[in-house]
Amino acid sequence: MSGRRKAAKKQSVCEEKKMFDSAALMPHASGQNSAFQLRRHSSEVSQDADPFTFWLTGLSGAGKSTLATEFAHISNELALRHHVLDGDVMREGLCSDLGFSEADRAENIRRIAEAARLLNQAGVHAIVAVISPFRAHREAARRIIGVNRFVEIHIDTSLATCMERDPKGLYAKAHTGQLKNFTGLSAPYETPHAPDLVIRTEDHSIPECHGLLRRFALSLISRPVPSAILAA
Repeated sequence: MSGRRKAAKKQSVCEEKKMFDSAALMPHASGQNSAFQLRRHSSEVSQDADPFTFWLTGLSGAGKSTLATEFAHISNELALRHHVLDGDVMREGLCSDLGFSEADRAENIRRIAEAARLLNQAGVHAIVAVISPFRAHREAARRIIGVNRFVEIHIDTSLATCMERDPKGLYAKAHTGQLKNFTGLSAPYETPHAPDLVIRTEDHSIPECHGLLRRFALSLISRPVPSAILAA
């Protein structure tokens, strides 16, 4: 490269750096420094709220994904960094090579637990919605994530209600033999012995379940909470 071309490239890099620096400091329409707000927000969260893994377990159709989504909304209200790890989504990507044998189920839970652990280490709350039917697998997840971070929430819904709901048509497929080793029918579900929270979706309306989640989340978070959120 000629001296002239080197000088031109160096000047271009310097100009790009100046543009980046000025953009980072440029106030947006709100008059606030967006880049600074992001850094400050991350600092506040890491200081004010230790990250947890909220592990929602229950039968297919119990309401885990619905309540995980609500948990994410609550986390947004509280300005908590969070990420949802949904079992169905994980099986489409990270765990797409796994089946439903006991060994594959164990590996599925291990991978999800490792992902949750990494999120927690980065200061992010993990909201996990996965059937995780075996106690031993959930205890393995607890060990991976850490006993002080792992919060077990049992979404307790009867098999009859789950079969009636059957939002994805999985129970119908299992009954016709299209799905093997299906939890609740041809494979067992082991109820948690001592979960941190039990939500019985048959006994409560959806808003009431959301309220239970909200109060539970607030009880774990050691930070000032706006009165409007407390009253919700």
